[in-house]
Amino acid sequence: MKRAQAASRAIQSLNPRVKVIAEIRDLSDILLGQPDYFRAFDITIATDLPVAVLNNINAATRLSARPFYAAGSHGFYGFVFADLIEHTYTVTRDKYNGETKIGAETATRSVISTSTRIENGKEIEQVIKRESYQPMILANTSPLPASYLGSRRRLRSVTPLLPCMRALWDFERTTGRQPSHSAEDLRLFTTLATQKSAELQLPPELLKSDFLRSFLQNIYGEIAPVTAVLGAHLAQDAINVLGKKEQPVQNMMLFDGEASTAPIYALSPILPTANGGI
Repeated sequence: MKRAQAASRAIQSLNPRVKVIAEIRDLSDILLGQPDYFRAFDITIATDLPVAVLNNINAATRLSARPFYAAGSHGFYGFVFADLIEHTYTVTRDKYNGETKIGAETATRSVISTSTRIENGKEIEQVIKRESYQPMILANTSPLPASYLGSRRRLRSVTPLLPCMRALWDFERTTGRQPSHSAEDLRLFTTLATQKSAELQLPPELLKSDFLRSFLQNIYGEIAPVTAVLGAHLAQDAINVLGKKEQPVQNMMLFDGEASTAPIYALSPILPTANGGI
């Protein structure tokens, strides 16, 4: 029996109001035969799949104009990636003394409109914002935001998990598998991680051998507290997206269970403007 079939009854019992469908067809057959398959769903979440498969699902969800999340765990480490294409949401907060300006807030975020109301004697501000997203295949090669590249202090604070995750995905893409503990694989992965760190313009001392060793030892592991943290964050973000409330992940969250940190990086390609600038 397929795992989806075996688990579907227990999953259904968690919430009888939700219709659970166990899809037993091969994913590649679905993507080839039904490119609009994901149009039937409000949101798609893909977990613990090879990066090539995640990219293919992401391409299909974009064709269907549906939000997409990818997530995975590797022992003490994990990631959540979001491609919501273009997402509009509302932030409700206490009005502060400054003025909320309409227009671009960051390279990916814009303020569309603002309004205020009095509630329990307080002035409340509602701000409508819009986030623009990139597919995973582009985010995986994009540089860090300019706010990082212009500050050596911020670059030194970047988690080494970022170049390691990119190196893992490149390893999978070139070899069709995850690295083993052979000396040859360790050398190749270390080379890839070093290249990725240099591409991100990170300080050379950031990528330490101890972290590389720990990451590679964790690749095939699954630790319940780590998956619980990733799952909880992902579920809450998905609920916010469906409700169009609060700022969603933009666009890569990395979780380091050893350091108990979960930084988020907005990874987008740097595109030239109409006047030739960046």
